[in-house]
Amino acid sequence: MRFTFDRDAMIKEISIAQEIISTKNAMSILSNILLIAENNTLFIKATDVKVNFETKLPVIIDEEGSTTIFCDKFMSILSNLPSGEIEFIQNDIKVSIKPMTKKVKFDLKSMASDKFPEFSSTENVPFFEVPADQFKEMIEQTIFAISDDEQRYFMNGVYFEKKGDNLNMVATDGRRLAFISKPICQGVADFEPVIVPPKILTTVLKRAPSEGMISLAIVEKNIYVKFGSYNFSSILLDGQYPNYSRVIPENQQYSFELEKSDLVDALKRVALLVDQKARRVYFEVNPGKLVITSQESDIGVAKEEIPCQYDGDVVTMAMNYLYIDEPIKVMDCDRVRFEFTEPMRAVTLKPVPETDYFHIIMPMQME
Repeated sequence: MRFTFDRDAMIKEISIAQEIISTKNAMSILSNILLIAENNTLFIKATDVKVNFETKLPVIIDEEGSTTIFCDKFMSILSNLPSGEIEFIQNDIKVSIKPMTKKVKFDLKSMASDKFPEFSSTENVPFFEVPADQFKEMIEQTIFAISDDEQRYFMNGVYFEKKGDNLNMVATDGRRLAFISKPICQGVADFEPVIVPPKILTTVLKRAPSEGMISLAIVEKNIYVKFGSYNFSSILLDGQYPNYSRVIPENQQYSFELEKSDLVDALKRVALLVDQKARRVYFEVNPGKLVITSQESDIGVAKEEIPCQYDGDVVTMAMNYLYIDEPIKVMDCDRVRFEFTEPMRAVTLKPVPETDYFHIIMPMQME
């Protein structure tokens, strides 16, 4: 196999492959990328067995063929070469990489392409299209709330649920919940609810364009995502997802509103003295003001007062500051509203004005 490629174009594709590959053991085929050169096109594949990635880019081929090479070292070599044309030559198990503008050559050992895991065909997969910007927003509003508790593996992903023409996405770790729903499934055949692992969603969020359409398909135990020249697929998580609707309050008795920027800045400052294990901060809601205080410790205590719109009795709640900080950072609004009924019951965080997402936060024990 022998072909010539553009260094910058190749780096763009290999950097995505690196995100998919989970091992850097040079002796494992799963550390390698599969390269197939034919019809002046280079097809690139990477996998960690659970998540697959495919792409292609134009190259000048002198001799067609296929092989696999160690992704991490290939990327390191490319990163240290200047922009321009690079020649790739395979002889038996040796691959030579030579830039056209420098007198340097790298020789890497390869593994036979027949050892690389086979990818399932997407030829008859029933894809449907969703707006890229809306799908990325849905991922952004939920993915941070996924549980990392491996004992409750069924909560280690985002729950996808088709309700009429709407796609609902939900994530929870048992102490908080993120929900968003958008009418992006018009004319789409019904599918059973599924739990999607975060790795493929993180990659889509990072790599998908913010314009145009993304093609999705959910078939049995797999999800497929396509955009541009990229094809991704992932095995879905097994298990029974919790009945999330039971933890969403139907009515909240009280609420207070404030500027999102005031809250973000205050949390950032108060968090300087927050115990990083407990992450407890106190919200004292007063008419016209919110007082945020860190839990007192050997280091000290931080307190900040910011204006808020509230006219009820004074109420104090203990909250995990990350459970507030993470959602408000992705909320596209100027003002936010907290709705609550009692200090120890679920708090609802919404944008002002309300839109298609919200976040549920369970208060902590007062100490």
